[in-house]
Amino acid sequence: MNEPSTRLRAEAEPAAAIDKAKLDAIQQLGQIAVPAADPSNVFCMSIIGQIEGHMVLPPQNKTTKYEHLIPQLVAAEQSSKIEGILIVLNTVGGDVEAGLAIAEMISSLSKPSVTLVLGGGHSIGVPIAVAGNRSFIAESATMTIHPIRMNGLVIGVPQTFEYLDKMQERVVRFVTSHSRVQEKTFKELMFKTGELTRDIGTTVIGEDAVRHGLIDEVGGLGKAIAALNALIQERKPKADAGAVPFVPAASMAGAVPGAEGGLPQ
Repeated sequence: MNEPSTRLRAEAEPAAAIDKAKLDAIQQLGQIAVPAADPSNVFCMSIIGQIEGHMVLPPQNKTTKYEHLIPQLVAAEQSSKIEGILIVLNTVGGDVEAGLAIAEMISSLSKPSVTLVLGGGHSIGVPIAVAGNRSFIAESATMTIHPIRMNGLVIGVPQTFEYLDKMQERVVRFVTSHSRVQEKTFKELMFKTGELTRDIGTTVIGEDAVRHGLIDEVGGLGKAIAALNALIQERKPKADAGAVPFVPAASMAGAVPGAEGGLPQ
């Protein structure tokens, strides 16, 4: 008596699971079917919204938490299956120290890395955008370069100003050492007046970022992935050349005079 109902229930469960998966896809992605990605040797990391540092931002802010990114970069560096890292940026900036920490992590990777600015790579997003081996920016994407600032208008004591000045020099030094922009040019962009409504600084768009030397090339996802694959292929022969070839023990014994069967006679 129970066999038909059990069979019907067993057949209904997979169908219900499929319906739930479709519903989740519609709610999360706005479409029913998402193409499955093939196994890849490239790890893609996105940096979006505001970079959250030591202070937790309000829940309505779209944030990227640096404590989430750093373990991902460590895992990608240690993984034998990952051969390259693609960093996609669309960020308004955020915490200076957190942004610099992410940038330093990317620049210190032993594996090839490519950065791609889509939409915007503003403020502390600039050091992250130049941290890879190659950098790309979409034609319509922008980068805002301005001095480091704190909330409020009054600096209480001279030590606060000195701290901000030293932190700003850290940003300038990192950007100029990881891109082709000259320090004089970068500081001119940083302290330019009259372009931004409520602040000093400059907004550069696509070609301008390349012309100033901040970014290597204008391009989108296709160019960025092609460049990363090229870097991976360039690295492979070097890795193979550094490997010690395996030589059988018998061959080694025959190559050394008097080394037949062990010690020389």
